[in-house]
Amino acid sequence: MGTISLEGLEFFAYHGYYDEEQKIGNKYSVDITVTTDFSIGAQQDRLSGTVDYEKLYQIAAGVMGRKARLLEHIAQQLIEEIRIAYPVVVAVEVSVSKFNPPIGGVCHRARITLKG
Repeated sequence: MGTISLEGLEFFAYHGYYDEEQKIGNKYSVDITVTTDFSIGAQQDRLSGTVDYEKLYQIAAGVMGRKARLLEHIAQQLIEEIRIAYPVVVAVEVSVSKFNPPIGGVCHRARITLKG
């Protein structure tokens, strides 16, 4: 059992609670960690025995391309789609960050983390 992570995936997307956020867009970051048994991939040097990083990225890009109001919703969609693509995954942890959130003050980013 081990973990596979993609860290610091960056997207420009049109998410946000406020309509204006969904019009102007913003920069987002996504981190994904999956826990799975990748011993077959490690022993046999075969991609079919592990989780494909490229597929994880494609899932993230697809989810980030669909407008959402809440970061929590984005994270939940990521977890669900990863579990569909890889039913053998034991756990998925996703963090989604929004840079410069509209909170009325200085904030580098707002981040949520969801495990599923």
